[in-house]
Amino acid sequence: MHTRSLLSGKKPHIFVLLVSLVASLILIPGWIQPSFGATGKASIQFVSPEWVAANAKDPSLRVLDVRTAPLEYIAGHVPGAVNIADSAFRGPNGVLPVQYWDTDKLGSLFSKSGVSNSSKVLVYSAGNDVLGATMVAYLLERSGVKDVYVLDGGFAGYKAAGQTTTKAFPRYTAGKFTVKDNPAIRVSVDQVEKLISKPGVVFIDPRPPELFRGEKDIWVRNGHIPGAKNIPWPTFTEANNAQENLKNPHKLKSLDEIRKLLAERGIKPTDDIIVTCSTGREATLQYVVLKHLLGYPKVRVYEGSWTEYSTTNLPVATGPEKTVTSDAR
Repeated sequence: MHTRSLLSGKKPHIFVLLVSLVASLILIPGWIQPSFGATGKASIQFVSPEWVAANAKDPSLRVLDVRTAPLEYIAGHVPGAVNIADSAFRGPNGVLPVQYWDTDKLGSLFSKSGVSNSSKVLVYSAGNDVLGATMVAYLLERSGVKDVYVLDGGFAGYKAAGQTTTKAFPRYTAGKFTVKDNPAIRVSVDQVEKLISKPGVVFIDPRPPELFRGEKDIWVRNGHIPGAKNIPWPTFTEANNAQENLKNPHKLKSLDEIRKLLAERGIKPTDDIIVTCSTGREATLQYVVLKHLLGYPKVRVYEGSWTEYSTTNLPVATGPEKTVTSDAR
């Protein structure tokens, strides 16, 4: 009865107030983040070593150490961390090498690592393998996990901050994880074909310049997608910091620095952005930063990347940006 009276004509001013409040929540930027075709709201955030320590006792938090060398994990890791190398999430698919496993296998890997659908998951690695950390974070989002975190600075940054490490292996039970696949955050090669040279679409290629230009003979065909912008992934990190003690490819530059870099390269928040690299791994760092940290609403990953694209008849560009060749076969 009390609720009915609030919404009845007896107290119209309260009803108007409630409507106004709801409207303000919808319209105020930042309250509701835009999602480019996503099946549900998900978040990937970079967090500090202090955040990790403060949330260590959260029973819903699972920690994945995705370093590829087991002895590094055995020698010391974040308390509670389960080691599963980022390389475990990829393999041959009958046509191409190093492709992401099918959804059933991804679900099994996450389950065996102690992850459930309701889990929050922290991922970390070391050094250049920040790419492995963001790759697994991307796959967690792709598979339906809503709250994902990447340790800024990786394990080296965590130790340098004086946080607790351990050699003890965690005891845990396998999680109950059912993949809720979100195809809206990735594109296929067929979609790529339709997006090349389309107004408003920008391809970002984070590979080293020599690979982008096609100067190394690695793939069936070498070069890049016509019109792509080459923004090597280390430019987003402290990998090349002039101060030796601050060099850390697992630590991001400030978001203001990254925004400036993107603006200088003509990348706008309104662009439809496709990130493509060698095997779909490098692309995930810039995907996470652009979509989840900077809030660009239209960002997707071309998972097949150059490994797949080089085997097609689609056009290839070589040399610096916008130099197009026609060596389609």
